[in-house]
Amino acid sequence: MLGGVALQTQSASIEQFILSRGLIGFGLGFATNAAPLLITELAYPTQRGPITASYNSSWYLGSIVAAWTTFGTFRMTGTTWSWRIPSLLQALPSVLQLTLVWFVPESPRFLVSKGRDREAKEILGKYHGDGNMNHPLADYEFNEIKEALLMEKELEQPSYIRLFATKGNRRRMRIIVALGFFSQWSGNGLVSYYINLVLETAGIEQTSLKTLINAILQLFNFFMAIGSAAIVDRVGRRTLFLISNCGMLVAFGLWTMLSALREQTGSKVAGQATVGIIFLYYGFYDIAYSPLLVAYTVEILPFNVRAKGFAVMNFTVSFALIFNQYVNPVALKKLGWKYYLFYCGWLAFELVFVYFYLWETKGRTLEQTAALFDGDGSDDALQEYGAERIRHRSLTSDSGEHMISHREISPRSEKYNGEHFEMSTVTQQRTRYDWNRAHEERARRESQLYRRDSQMVVEQNRQRREHQRRESRIQELVDSIMDPYTNPARVNLTRSPSYANHTPDRLSPVSSTTKKANPPLYFP
Repeated sequence: MLGGVALQTQSASIEQFILSRGLIGFGLGFATNAAPLLITELAYPTQRGPITASYNSSWYLGSIVAAWTTFGTFRMTGTTWSWRIPSLLQALPSVLQLTLVWFVPESPRFLVSKGRDREAKEILGKYHGDGNMNHPLADYEFNEIKEALLMEKELEQPSYIRLFATKGNRRRMRIIVALGFFSQWSGNGLVSYYINLVLETAGIEQTSLKTLINAILQLFNFFMAIGSAAIVDRVGRRTLFLISNCGMLVAFGLWTMLSALREQTGSKVAGQATVGIIFLYYGFYDIAYSPLLVAYTVEILPFNVRAKGFAVMNFTVSFALIFNQYVNPVALKKLGWKYYLFYCGWLAFELVFVYFYLWETKGRTLEQTAALFDGDGSDDALQEYGAERIRHRSLTSDSGEHMISHREISPRSEKYNGEHFEMSTVTQQRTRYDWNRAHEERARRESQLYRRDSQMVVEQNRQRREHQRRESRIQELVDSIMDPYTNPARVNLTRSPSYANHTPDRLSPVSSTTKKANPPLYFP
């Protein structure tokens, strides 16, 4: 991206300028595919929704810088720096990223998938357990990640085929592809890329006023998107999408009527009101599509296809942008306000699709959300697995000091340092999960395993002592055999009653007066 910025800033021809934009887009593709995945996986569970939603909402920060920069530089006449300054400012985010990326940790799910479990536990403990890798929440997430990866491995298919290999993945891809198109074909592309033509349709011709309206609109968009991101876990994803699509349909209908009135009657009031409706429309768009396009897509994808599924979403967005780039300007010039009728119909279709096909994912971990779409109870299995692995056992520190016993933890839920883990009432009723019985069975099995392990340790210790005893006796025997050649006092080895078992247990010295010539040596 830095190379593209350098090439764009010193461009001397339109060809060079276009090539520089291609280089910037090429580098941007790597960043936009990797950054949201890592943010989603590293975010604290209770903060994941707002943080991930804020990621895509921060797109407006760049838009604000660009809008207000051009608002000032377009007033610079007689110099090429009116467009070179905005081009040069594109380097700032890349410089920040290149400087700070060395301090970013690796994805714990990636580490687990590569067998680097300890590193994954350390990262989970650092960011989710106050620096304690044995924190119950870190244990819960680690066990859940392990189980999810095992379940996904059973269904593993090569390359992008796995995106459509199962019913659950097809459900995900239907939503992801649809959201990619909806995010660009909801009418927002008219203002994002052709606000000049839109405002001219509304009767606004002054360049200074156009750039001012655009700059204020970007500020409005940013605050609306960030505000929505902050309440995403309270209101819910599906609810925000429904409110957004309903509001956009109504606002765009009013926008169409005012534009038609302005064109047919020449009413300046209708033109001015259109500007207000554009802000209203974007307010509803920013409720869901700005913060949740990336957040919802990443949430519903399991780890093994998360990067590929997100790449498909980005490809869908890029494909939709082609339509915006080459169809919208021609249609606006040819049809004017009548072209808005197409978007009214499309927004109605979006509302129906969102109502029937978007699922609520509020209050679930990444693994539970991904498993929800498989429709086979996998989400419950993951939740029970993650909690049960830390439920009925003693938690000890590295030094072995007892910290908290399973008897001090409720069999219904986990509470430790303010963290709370439990199975929802709906899940318990649907699965008829008996917590008390599970607690007793778990305690009984762990007691049996403890006794078995204890017996194994005792047996191993006995065998080790026996081995050491035999080794010691063999060494004594070897020393005795070599003694006639190193000691004048010969020693004769006699067979003991245990000789038949090859375990001689005594040595019988014979005096020199009773020894025979060349006494035989007996080896066991």
